[in-house]
Amino acid sequence: MKQEEQVFETKWLDRPLTIKTGKLAKQADAAVTVQYGETVVMATVVEAKGEREGIDYFPLLVDFEERLYAAGIIKGSRWIKREGRPSDEAILTGRMVDRAIRPLFNETSRKDIQVIITVLSVDQENDYDVVSLIAASAALSIAGVEWNGPIAGIRVSRVEGKFIFNPTYEERGKSDLDLIVAGTEKKVIMLEAGASEVKEDEMFKAIMAGQKEMQEAIKLIKKLANSVKGEKKEAKNKLKSQEEIEAEKEKEKLFAEIKDWLKENIKPILFDKTYYTKGERKVAVKVIEEKLDEHLFSSGVGRDLRQEAIKKLVSPAVEAEVTKAILSEKKRVDGRKLDEIRPLSAEAGVLPRNHGSGLFSRGETQIMSIVTLGAPGLEQSLEGLEGNSKKRFMHHYNFPPYSVGEVSPIRGAGRREIGHGALAEKALTPLIPAKEDFPYTIRVVSETLGSNGSSSMGSTCASCLALMDAGVPIKKSVGGIAMGLASNADMSKWEILTDIQDLEDGKGGMDFKMTGTADGLTAIQLDTKTDGLSEEIIKKTLKQGRIALDKVLGVMEKEIKEPRPELSKYAPRIISFRIDPEKIGSVIGPGGKIINKIIAETEVTIDIEDDGLVMICGTNPEKCQEAAKQVKDIVREFVAGEIFTGKVVRMLDFGAFIELVPGHDGMAHVSELAPYRIGKPADFLKVGDTVTVKIKEIDDQGRVNLTLKGLPENEHLWKDSKGKSEGNGFGGGDGRPRFGNGGGGGRDRFSGRGGGRRRF
Repeated sequence: MKQEEQVFETKWLDRPLTIKTGKLAKQADAAVTVQYGETVVMATVVEAKGEREGIDYFPLLVDFEERLYAAGIIKGSRWIKREGRPSDEAILTGRMVDRAIRPLFNETSRKDIQVIITVLSVDQENDYDVVSLIAASAALSIAGVEWNGPIAGIRVSRVEGKFIFNPTYEERGKSDLDLIVAGTEKKVIMLEAGASEVKEDEMFKAIMAGQKEMQEAIKLIKKLANSVKGEKKEAKNKLKSQEEIEAEKEKEKLFAEIKDWLKENIKPILFDKTYYTKGERKVAVKVIEEKLDEHLFSSGVGRDLRQEAIKKLVSPAVEAEVTKAILSEKKRVDGRKLDEIRPLSAEAGVLPRNHGSGLFSRGETQIMSIVTLGAPGLEQSLEGLEGNSKKRFMHHYNFPPYSVGEVSPIRGAGRREIGHGALAEKALTPLIPAKEDFPYTIRVVSETLGSNGSSSMGSTCASCLALMDAGVPIKKSVGGIAMGLASNADMSKWEILTDIQDLEDGKGGMDFKMTGTADGLTAIQLDTKTDGLSEEIIKKTLKQGRIALDKVLGVMEKEIKEPRPELSKYAPRIISFRIDPEKIGSVIGPGGKIINKIIAETEVTIDIEDDGLVMICGTNPEKCQEAAKQVKDIVREFVAGEIFTGKVVRMLDFGAFIELVPGHDGMAHVSELAPYRIGKPADFLKVGDTVTVKIKEIDDQGRVNLTLKGLPENEHLWKDSKGKSEGNGFGGGDGRPRFGNGGGGGRDRFSGRGGGRRRF
């Protein structure tokens, strides 16, 4: 059967952008493929036929599916070749798409909607995350669902002060900004940014420039939507009796009366005093529910209907009253000014034996972060659509149920934990020292001990304290703050809130997270419960957020202003230096014999990069130094006149081989063993004897020739004329053959080196 495919194309930022529909996944409500360059993403949308009963939220599910075939990769595991658990990158991309599309749905709907995004092909130039945003928007625009799109997404980088839109991977590597903007024709809905201390005014310009440059993609999606009309699916309502219809009318009338009652009674309860804690505010809301229950009981309303009314109506009414107080009176439930931060505290070094620790509190949000330093070889190996890579700085975030006073089973890290951990990691990464300056693998774990308003920003602060406590040479403190918004339905009135918490994160709000140093921003993450933010809102948020960031940084720097000068005595020590890459084989030895001997003797780990960077890690500084000495001795350049004490390792008829340093021997000819003539070397020395030798010469083939003569340390060997011969000795004249170890010293040469680092 012939497929009815429709194709829509445009030129976007000098590259072809193509949307196709009608050919693939035809049983989905909508399916599109979006191609940008040679990166291809498929997005599908399916909406349930009926509403799900018993829930009080909009059931949207966004799944992002990585397929390694898209990059021509077969999974590296020997036993598992199938894709399994989504990678962190896949989870973060799915969350980003979710945050961009969710605000434009009807939040009162209880129909399940699932958006599945599958990466089909990647070209290693055009990142699939931006293409995924466009694909999801295009699919939703023709799915017949209640969605107020379309949107588009764009990536903005900055190289040498110039903005670059949808940069290639190579251009991103040179950039000090990695910003993704998603929005509609006029407003910004979602932001995700990492930056190397970019100023707020430059960040604002980048956001606005991105919002402008995405318009061509929005036009193409609109062209698609106008040509492909999605079939609106209505829920099949069961036939109702007249009695049921009358009951529903009565319930609607009752709910309208309850809403009026709530408008009159919430404010006296919620604002009759200042509620400083989350617990106090919960009690206040509970009082509202109880008073409503009493009112309805006295009016003869049944128990089930009373509970339904409380569940559905109280929370939205409370949020509405909180917003109204902010907009009309600039009043917050906890008594703070709109730009005021809750009480702050910072501590460094709160645990005795860990490599570094920090504790940060903002109001009832409390985070403890712990740093662990490890050998370079402990870095994380990553395998994904962008190829294989290594990661030496990791931040992980935990959110136990007790942090919000709840009881629930503890499972593995979910999407939220991964997202929060990645945001704090992004915030700190620009300040992490280069491997050449600090070769450790660094892992930070943030434990959420209490949560009420942006524990991810608390994790950023606590992690910075812990890194400084550990002696990691980060140059500046990094802090974080979450900014909020209160607005009315048409956004004609709005106010920016500093440091949002619990009741303030309601309809018409936003969560605008900012991290940075005193000199600029390092990360931004925005999601909103509005239909988008205007230019004025973004500008004021950045300005007000900078003031808050400076206050947070001030508190942190009072506790610890710069990294400790020394690492914890419990942290491993790393010695790093470079050797000639051609001599790596000499250090390793045949089958790893030499390097494994050093490791066994000194109890260290040794990592060697292909460029000759050697990193020796261990908990005992003296043993690390000994291991470094042995490696340096192996690769050292010998000079005539140097003196060594070593053991005899091999005897031949014409001389003795003495180990100068591990892996390097020299040969002392029989004529150089004593100040008198010796007939057979075996009559004078045996394997295992310790002697002192001097390098007599290094011949033109790199062989090291030794002498024992003229060295007082050997006098005891000659005391009784040991081995003396009255005959002619072997090869005693000037043109005698000389023998050495070949190639400058190593008894054997390592061959067949592969790529990458060697870890022992």
